[in-house]
Amino acid sequence: MTEVITLGGGCFWCLDAAYRPLHPVLSVECGYTAGHTPFPSYEQVCQGNTGHAEAIRLRWDNEQWTLNEVLDVFFQIHDPTTLNRQGHDRGTQYRSLIGVYSETQYACVLNALQRHQCNWTSPLVTEVVTAAVFYPAEPEHQDYFRKHPEQEYCRLVIAPKIAKIHR
Repeated sequence: MTEVITLGGGCFWCLDAAYRPLHPVLSVECGYTAGHTPFPSYEQVCQGNTGHAEAIRLRWDNEQWTLNEVLDVFFQIHDPTTLNRQGHDRGTQYRSLIGVYSETQYACVLNALQRHQCNWTSPLVTEVVTAAVFYPAEPEHQDYFRKHPEQEYCRLVIAPKIAKIHR
């Protein structure tokens, strides 16, 4: 069966690159969610006044991979203790966010937050929301890491996150 969740944890290029090659993943789509501006553009979201977070909408085969496993990757590849920031990326558009699509997902996410809190000395600030409208990002943002592996951001920020997952 297919399951879907929305995840925000900094730049959506990082999340996209981390999840896309994983076998149970059926699709990853970069986009914007949990804001107030309809049909925002990348430029608008980067200005930080749309309320949207950069995020991915992830679909996977839940017979091969549990939501807990999806969330384990999520908590490995970003810092869920920094409010509105991941590394040098700063602003509400880079906040840690999980958009759930059911009560079952909501309960699982709350459990995962408690489970992962012990890995951090600061409190987790991950926002859990009922999955809001998701606006797909422009085509140039989809699968960005594969298309631009030599770009500086890809080499210095994304590549180490992917290496961490493989360890």
